[in-house]
Amino acid sequence: MEPIPNLPHGHDPIALITGTSSGFGLLTALTLARKGYKVIATMRDLSRKDELVQQAEQAGVLERIHLMTLDVTDESSVASAIHAVTELFGRMDVLVNNAGFAVGGYVEEVSMEAWRRQMETNFFGLIAVTKAVLPIMRMQRTGLIINVSSVSGLTGFPGYAPYAASKFAVEGFSESLRQEMLSFGVRVVLVEPGSFRTPIWGKGIAGIHSSEGSPYQARLEEVLRYSRRTAETAPDPQEVAELIGRITEKRAPKLRYPVGKGSRILMLGKMLLPWKELEGIIARSLRAMK
Repeated sequence: MEPIPNLPHGHDPIALITGTSSGFGLLTALTLARKGYKVIATMRDLSRKDELVQQAEQAGVLERIHLMTLDVTDESSVASAIHAVTELFGRMDVLVNNAGFAVGGYVEEVSMEAWRRQMETNFFGLIAVTKAVLPIMRMQRTGLIINVSSVSGLTGFPGYAPYAASKFAVEGFSESLRQEMLSFGVRVVLVEPGSFRTPIWGKGIAGIHSSEGSPYQARLEEVLRYSRRTAETAPDPQEVAELIGRITEKRAPKLRYPVGKGSRILMLGKMLLPWKELEGIIARSLRAMK
């Protein structure tokens, strides 16, 4: 690992990761711990720490992982966690904004409460944690913020408008923040995974329902079939954790890192194809899952 600028001699770099009870967050915590980071592994409910603790023990990195409660939707929880980190370690080198979940359903049938919950966690929660960390990194004049976005932040899909909206918001926020922080030595990066075998999609699919006789029922069933089939054949999420690990080693990382099956093709397709052609491809892909 290349030395981090302005890191005090003899000190291990510090990384804070949100949403580490499962999925990308858990695997990223283990990956960065193996790379020599002291990892502040945060989650809303510490009773869900067992899987991370077990895997950290097996990997021999448990002593490098510091578990901490952090609910990204609770400003006092965010402030308390960041204060504790600065008291313990005096700095913050890497922030991985990973906490999130997926709300699905056709727009007309998704309650406003569900829309607000989606944005509170995936977008406003990410902003709250970032804002709490920025003064530390700005004064250090070094730091790396990695926002875990999604292929859904590049192209919206039917049945997942709330999730896509939250990730599109993360994309725009990250573009602006990157430009604001460049002169302070703070780098901002987007990681944009396609479908991977993580609990987020199983939970998201399980929460999607359409009422009997809904005008959207047949179309929603197509979306759910496609989502289930994609989840069954999705690649190992360790690929995303390894990418994040490599990004932490770069002195001048790019803004965007699409990763996973179809993510780069979709990005190119949106850049090069007329929208009507792209939405036709998406519609045919959904119908092909019957």
